[in-house]
Amino acid sequence: MAEVILKNIDKVYPGNVHVVFKNNIEIKDKEFVVLVGPSGCGKSTTLRMIAGLEDITSGELTIDGKIVNDVPPKDRDIAMVFQNYALYPHMTVFDNMAFGLKIRKFPKDEIQARVNEAASILHINNLLDRKPKALSGGQRQRVAMGRAIVRKPKVFLFDEPLSNLDAKLRVTMRAEISRLHSKLQTTMIYVTHDQIEAMTMADKIVVMYNGHVQQIDSPLNLYNHPVNKFVAGFIGSPPMNFINLKIEEKNGKVIAVHQDFEMTPTESQQNLLKPYIGKEVTFGVRAEDLSAEVSNNANKIKAIVDVIEPLGADIYLYLSTSDGSQLIARIDPNKVFKVGEKTELSVNIEKCHFFDNAPVVNELGKSEEKCII
Repeated sequence: MAEVILKNIDKVYPGNVHVVFKNNIEIKDKEFVVLVGPSGCGKSTTLRMIAGLEDITSGELTIDGKIVNDVPPKDRDIAMVFQNYALYPHMTVFDNMAFGLKIRKFPKDEIQARVNEAASILHINNLLDRKPKALSGGQRQRVAMGRAIVRKPKVFLFDEPLSNLDAKLRVTMRAEISRLHSKLQTTMIYVTHDQIEAMTMADKIVVMYNGHVQQIDSPLNLYNHPVNKFVAGFIGSPPMNFINLKIEEKNGKVIAVHQDFEMTPTESQQNLLKPYIGKEVTFGVRAEDLSAEVSNNANKIKAIVDVIEPLGADIYLYLSTSDGSQLIARIDPNKVFKVGEKTELSVNIEKCHFFDNAPVVNELGKSEEKCII
């Protein structure tokens, strides 16, 4: 078992700089969990507390059922892959991968076997005699992962390991790390600010913002059922569109009104929106839920085309409404649009969300605009 549990974990630096607030995270054995959020949200600090590289101010951290708050990093049975690879430039790939085992006085034949096994898994057998300066960025990343694999730890920790690679190589390495997890069947905790990495790799995602855990869920549930506006806007590419609308009642129906258009929510949405009649809410719609196919009965958004981005399989339309709201729509490439023209886009209202504009402040002082629907 290599379950990792964080209970009410706090991190406060000198000067009362509070960076992680009473966070509770449960990571099951063999699970691939990604901590994701913008820079400064506390995700790397949380990972470093798990590793033992940062002291825990308060709370309880358990690994494999044992409290490890005061256990040194070397005794936690974890291995960490850093953003900058942290390879020794004067050592060969073999010696870099073997270094930790040599320090722990492993027998030579076991060191040889473990390094060869890790090199085979990562397809770097032909690089063992090279030094880091003779390697590409992707090869260096594989060596860094190999150095972690030879340890056969209970938990792997990854701190933004792909951020120094180009876009194409990042896609390749995402697949490599996912394949590695499937092969090794070990608990992995991965930190990134890139929500695409999180969505494509994780069994479970922990979304963080301003030191607080916002939501913990599967990638699909985060995408379809965000708990608040931050999660809705952070998860998904391109990000969710937001427009302020006023909730009104008309002919016995609850409607959402903009100065240029109005929309009729579904019956179940109307029931949930009744308490907001007379108030403004934030309407959220994803790019793929806007369509150029407009029927008379469709809910519509009226906007002006600002930028057209042809991407082959799709077109991204960047639009603005009369009140200055910015939108992105993913449209069929066969449709023709012109910059500066007014257009109507139909809305798949069943897939849309409504958010309370009055932020809820919880007992920890965390402010969030909750998802009504």
